[in-house]
Amino acid sequence: MAGCEVRLAGGWAGFDNAVERISKLPQDLFAEVCQQIMLHLQCKTPGVNALEVAERLQTAGVELDLEATKELIHVISLFFRSAAQSNMSAEELIVKLTDSSSKWSKQVLQVIRHVWNEQGKQIVTPEDAKHMLTVGQLVDLQWKLGMAVSSDSCRSLNYPYVTMMLKVADSSGEIISRSFEMTIPQFQNFSKQFREVAAVLDMV
Repeated sequence: MAGCEVRLAGGWAGFDNAVERISKLPQDLFAEVCQQIMLHLQCKTPGVNALEVAERLQTAGVELDLEATKELIHVISLFFRSAAQSNMSAEELIVKLTDSSSKWSKQVLQVIRHVWNEQGKQIVTPEDAKHMLTVGQLVDLQWKLGMAVSSDSCRSLNYPYVTMMLKVADSSGEIISRSFEMTIPQFQNFSKQFREVAAVLDMV
């Protein structure tokens, strides 16, 4: 059941390796990652951007690739979510973690205890989330204007186009990037629809 998730995590083949990588993180960086995960679990942000976390860690001299960073985020999210479902105290959570692996460092456990004491009670559990929408959420939208100058069938096109770049968080919190191109008439129609939505919202 829910209360067993942290206890069972130690049976996962790569769990100890993930814990060892977590325990090697600088204390301030680990606290920063925990904060991002907490905000997501509290439904205050749509997700945790693993790519941005990996880049932040690499800038600080921590060599973790994207897949290892995703695994790290998954492990931290797992024990926070499990503790919330079981309504654990900070001390109970620390005991469960130390039982699950001997690889946890004292510094990391101190951060976990502090973060849980400060924010653990605000986590939205799956039972609470049943009443919330699980559709994706738009995190970021950017656009840029380009000019197509040639193609395989035409040496001189010279027509403008708009590239749209979206970041969307799915219901699990993973942030996915998508991009697509539109002709100017398509973009104008797209823009018109947004203005119509804004006009309706002004009347609400």
